[in-house]
Amino acid sequence: MDLRSSPPWPSLLLIGPTGSGKTPLGDEIEGRGLYGRRCVHLDFGASLRAIASGPDAAGGLAEAEIAAVRASLATGALFEDRDLPLIVRIVERSVGRAGIGPEDMIVLNGLPRHEGQAEGLAGLLAVERIILLEADAAVIRHRLRLDPGGDRAGRPDDAVEAVQKRLGDYRKRTLPLLEYYRQRGVPVVTIRVTAAMSAAEMYGILAEEVST
Repeated sequence: MDLRSSPPWPSLLLIGPTGSGKTPLGDEIEGRGLYGRRCVHLDFGASLRAIASGPDAAGGLAEAEIAAVRASLATGALFEDRDLPLIVRIVERSVGRAGIGPEDMIVLNGLPRHEGQAEGLAGLLAVERIILLEADAAVIRHRLRLDPGGDRAGRPDDAVEAVQKRLGDYRKRTLPLLEYYRQRGVPVVTIRVTAAMSAAEMYGILAEEVST
């Protein structure tokens, strides 16, 4: 599937620090839909981990591209503007497998991570709303330990140093996306996350906000 031959795909962007519950919420939205529309959860981090697991899961990516994915996972480095062709290929691969239709909505999780990515993907993904998951450092620590969403098992990138780096990148590079999209008229729904809050509880708050 070539997204570049289609109009920008309607998208919902999840923003929140690592461990705040983006992946479980994305899965919940995909399972239940939103705005009366079918939703497809595009978990960019999960896509990267699948690609890195071996050639059989890489979906035709070149060896150099697989190496770039593995390097990003190993170091926690964000993909930069020069990596946009690889990002587009990964998005096309994920969306193509989901069989998304023109009336469906993509739930973006882990992409875009900074303004350069947002600019580069603007012709492909039309962000219609942002869901901001707010959680302080103490809540994040509790959630990583409790794993209320059941999505942290076997995550080698949950080591203390890796988590601290991701939180730093989030504050410096991802949070500014809120102002970037606000300036473009994109509404933001904020969910204050607690240590044990489930994805179903988050979805309930989101559904109530959407209906008002």
